[in-house]
Amino acid sequence: MSNISYNLKSLRKKKGLTQQQLADKLEIKRSLIGAYEEDRAEPKYDLLKRIADLFELSMDELVNDKINENWKPKPKSDSGNLRILSITVDSEDRENVELVPVKASAGYLNGYADPEFISELPKFHLPMPIFKQGTYRAFEIKGDSMLPLQSGTIVVGEYLENWNDVKPGDTYVFISKNDGIVYKRAGNRIKEDKPLKLISDNTVYEPYTIPTEDLLEIWKAKAYISTAFPEPNPEPTMESLTNMMAQMQKSIAKLQHNND
Repeated sequence: MSNISYNLKSLRKKKGLTQQQLADKLEIKRSLIGAYEEDRAEPKYDLLKRIADLFELSMDELVNDKINENWKPKPKSDSGNLRILSITVDSEDRENVELVPVKASAGYLNGYADPEFISELPKFHLPMPIFKQGTYRAFEIKGDSMLPLQSGTIVVGEYLENWNDVKPGDTYVFISKNDGIVYKRAGNRIKEDKPLKLISDNTVYEPYTIPTEDLLEIWKAKAYISTAFPEPNPEPTMESLTNMMAQMQKSIAKLQHNND
C-alpha cells in the first residue's frame, strides 16, 4: 500500500500551503487534493510526477517512503533511474503477463505506470519454468527491422529493474518517450552521459541512438510467440526493398555532404 495520502498532506503542511494553494500550483481542483489526502482516490501517473517534481522528490520516495520529521532522502543512484512498475495479479495472487498489442502501444507511453491502464490490457500466463521468477510483459512488434521475426510477433520480456544490466548484443524491448516501443539489440551499456545505440537484425536498417533520459522501461527479451515460422531464406518484401532504397539514399546523401 502506498503512502501517497500521508505524504501529500505532510509535504503540503511542511511547505505551509493550503489545499487550495497546492491545487493552484498543480492546476487541479481543490476537491481532488482533499480526496488524495483522505485516501479516497490516488493521482494518476502524470499528476503524481508533477507532485514529485514540485516537492523535489523521486517517484519512488513519494509513493513508498513515509515522509515525516525523521525521514531523510536516500542517496541518488548513479543511474538515477528509480521507477514504478504497475502489475496485475490473478485470483491466486500470481502475476499476470500483460499483452501490449500494437493498437495500444501509443497509450502505453502514457499509461505504463498507471494501474488502471495496465489492468485493462489483455492478460495470460506462461506456465513454463523460466517464467516462474521475475515480472513479464508481452509486446506485439511491427515492421521488418528484426527479421526473421515477422511483423505481428509477440515478444515476451522480463522487466529489467537495473538498467546497468543491459548487455551489448542482447535483445530488449525498449520503451522511450520519442521512439515508443521498439524491439532491438543493445549496442552498448547504459551510461548517463552516453546515448544508447540500438541495432536492428535486418541490416537494411542502420543503427541509431537515443538519449538515456528518454528511456521509460526496458524488458529483456525471453521468448516470442508467432504464427509465422521463420523462412530459411525469406524473399525480400516490397516494404523491405523500399526501406533498403531509403537507407541507400540516406547513405549517398551523407557521403555527398561529407565530400562537399
